[in-house]
Amino acid sequence: MSHLVVLLVALILDRVIGDPDWLWRQLSHPVVLFGHAIAFAERRFNRPADAAATRRLKGQIAIAGLLLAAALCGWALARVFGGMGMVGLVLEVLVVSVLLAQKSLADHVAAVATGLRENGLEGGRKAVSMIVGRDPEALDQSAVCRASIESLAENFSDGIVAPALWYAVFGLPGLLAYKMLNTADSMIGHLDERYTDFGRAAAKLDDLANWPASRLSAMLIAAGAGLVKGRGAMRQAAGTALRDSGLHRSPNAGWPEAAMAGALGLALAGPRRYHGELVMEASLNASGSTQASAQHILEALSVYQRALDCLAMLVVAGILVSF
Repeated sequence: MSHLVVLLVALILDRVIGDPDWLWRQLSHPVVLFGHAIAFAERRFNRPADAAATRRLKGQIAIAGLLLAAALCGWALARVFGGMGMVGLVLEVLVVSVLLAQKSLADHVAAVATGLRENGLEGGRKAVSMIVGRDPEALDQSAVCRASIESLAENFSDGIVAPALWYAVFGLPGLLAYKMLNTADSMIGHLDERYTDFGRAAAKLDDLANWPASRLSAMLIAAGAGLVKGRGAMRQAAGTALRDSGLHRSPNAGWPEAAMAGALGLALAGPRRYHGELVMEASLNASGSTQASAQHILEALSVYQRALDCLAMLVVAGILVSF
């Protein structure tokens, strides 16, 4: 139950304060430190001259070592905090809140709508380039809006629900190990020539780690849609997630994205361009409108905020059941 109480307070703190820029200009964010460790392991072990099977084996060993190190750091922190009484609880709340992304995600997505309204298409492209990897120059206004909404839905799952879930079940060791794995997937889990073998284990493990959170995220988005737009939107969001999630190239991202597509009545995903290459992908909620606007971004943010409320209520319910 103590994990759930800490998680609830951390969710509230992160939602109100988020990640203050002034703090991380003075200190290195934990995810940045994870990134340094992953980059070191990749430089040390991922040698192009090795055979593919050797690179896959080294990738497996590297990610296992990184996850073990992260879990041990979490265990050590938990032991230290556990011996510090109330001060330790406060410190654990701060660590957990730092590794969530509620306010920062909302701020980045809202910046896209602001950029479009204040500076037109170029303003929207600049803002969306901060949160997606696709070529911003290839995006028209509608595509900019859809990209930001897709990012909001996907990152709701792996930036908020998944770390919250891993902390609730396994405490700080689970939270730090998950964040290490998710960071590794974003850095080396790509299907390009450099990482396709070395990063394979990280990508597969990340898919496995995000499996429960992605499904839960879709249901939370559906619940949020119900609170914002009524029961019809809730049914449409849940139904679209169940029907279309498998159309996405990711076994997990399709769940929250499809739920958000159904909630807003938009067609999301579909073909997109990365680094000059066109990636063909099926649309989620293909019968929905492709003409997204800044207003749709704001509507998606409203659904997101209510989904966060529902997540907090789940934690409260867990606390009450634990008494």
